[in-house]
Amino acid sequence: MTPQTSRPLHGALAMVDIPGPVLDADTAAHLTRHGVRSVCLFGKNIESAQQLSRLCADLRNVLGEGALIALDHEGGAILRPTFWPFAPSAMSLGAADDPALTEEVNAALARQLRSVGINWNFAPVLDVNVNPANPVIGERAYGADAALVTRHGRAALAGHAAGGVAACVKHFPGHGDTHLDSHKALPRVSKSRAELDATEFAPFRDLLPVTPAIMTAHIVYDALDAVHPATLSRPILTDLLRAEWGYDGITLTDSMGMQAIDSHYGRGEAAVLALRAGADLVMALGRREAQEATLNAVQAALPTLNPGELDASLRRLHTLAAAYPSASTPFDPATDAPLFAEAWARGLSGYQTPVAPPPGSRVLLVAQRRVQRENVSEASVDADTLARELGSVYSVQLHAYDAPEELDWAAIRAAGLPVILATTTRHRQPALLGVQPDLHLALYNPYAVLDVDSPAVVSFGFRPEARAALLGWLGGGRELTGRLPFAGAIK
Repeated sequence: MTPQTSRPLHGALAMVDIPGPVLDADTAAHLTRHGVRSVCLFGKNIESAQQLSRLCADLRNVLGEGALIALDHEGGAILRPTFWPFAPSAMSLGAADDPALTEEVNAALARQLRSVGINWNFAPVLDVNVNPANPVIGERAYGADAALVTRHGRAALAGHAAGGVAACVKHFPGHGDTHLDSHKALPRVSKSRAELDATEFAPFRDLLPVTPAIMTAHIVYDALDAVHPATLSRPILTDLLRAEWGYDGITLTDSMGMQAIDSHYGRGEAAVLALRAGADLVMALGRREAQEATLNAVQAALPTLNPGELDASLRRLHTLAAAYPSASTPFDPATDAPLFAEAWARGLSGYQTPVAPPPGSRVLLVAQRRVQRENVSEASVDADTLARELGSVYSVQLHAYDAPEELDWAAIRAAGLPVILATTTRHRQPALLGVQPDLHLALYNPYAVLDVDSPAVVSFGFRPEARAALLGWLGGGRELTGRLPFAGAIK
């Protein structure tokens, strides 16, 4: 029989989130009442390593021995804890193109999570980012080449396995060629099956034998199912993934609260459709009413679900939890700080042969005053911080702006100083198209180099370690050893 049958069955098929940094009695009762066994944590749940470890212990007591406690811990902008050293983004590792380094970094990410009891990481990203205008993937992908993504995805999966944390690749069958963000809309990809096999599908298909879990994408793929997004598509989740490719790991939906699903279906309806399509676990995130609607709909639908497929889903979830038990493992994450610093530095890449102003020069820094947190990404670096840090190399005059449309480039040039433009936003900014500073520092979206008409240094991220590596180059102490991993996308 299926494991843990004494607990309510429907709760084993849904993952929820919780409201804060402690497991309050009401939330614990909610989890117990429905028999929930898996929880996804977010920034709202995280204050310190000690607090996070305590929270995971409390969750284990409620969820049971098959507890699955998950986090989006990719690297770069997608890192929720602020008290650990920051790992580089996937594209930074793709630029360094050293699979051994990628494996080391991912093992370190896993060690961070294991130190507090988190046993499931929603990483690595296997999307092939062939669309420079992609609003949600970008530097989260290893690059624009399927072979490179596969190479580094394999290394990342090996690192997670070595670190004792279950990995979950995403976003199947590929979010790399969309111009819409599925958090806000329902994207559609109209490529032929042959095109999908050669690009989007390739990393997922080739890495199935070493993939513990797959997260689905809320995207319609016309060549496979012109009606339903992959998350709700039996032709994709069962006919392609299970029957054609023979995958027997876990399939998990992305958040059902994203607008690609929530604006087109009811929460309960969508959850049942996902399970019928072949998903093992539905991510029922959000307010309590939305969770209840999902859990109640799943409970009502249980008699109509295929019992063999239901048993297989429960077996897979139980197997994953048994292979990667949640337990706090003593470890000092600061141990990996030198690894992360070096990894960020090795990804630094040049575009159009950048030349740094001589150390000690007077320069004019143009940077956005403040960049807020948005959706999946954390808040970027502010202009004052950048000016202060560049002050260790140059005499800096700061020109901070709130929106790029307000910039008067003639007046900026009239100052007579070398102009350094730092781009620090997740999205490309049309108002910067064709501007010509003397040097461009691309500190977030690497595709900003396609807009700004000047030589650039690309760090693939804004974290302190990335900025330190950049200062090393500006000061003359480091070479640019990375290579832009999307050259084929530059037109």
